[in-house]
Amino acid sequence: MLNSILLFGMPNGMELVLIVVVVLLLFGGKKIPELMRGLGKGIKEFKDSSKGIDSTEEKKEDQK
Repeated sequence: MLNSILLFGMPNGMELVLIVVVVLLLFGGKKIPELMRGLGKGIKEFKDSSKGIDSTEEKKEDQK
């Protein structure tokens, strides 16, 4: 039952094609790589900052 609820909201084949076409029309083929590069950099910065928080917590625990 839970799987059917989760899959209900997911776009399937034709919907994904429509989404890709709309994105291409809005941004153009030349702009897509720049957007993906920016997204990748943002994800990398987020991961780095979360690792930094974890390492600071470990240092605090070691000092106690």
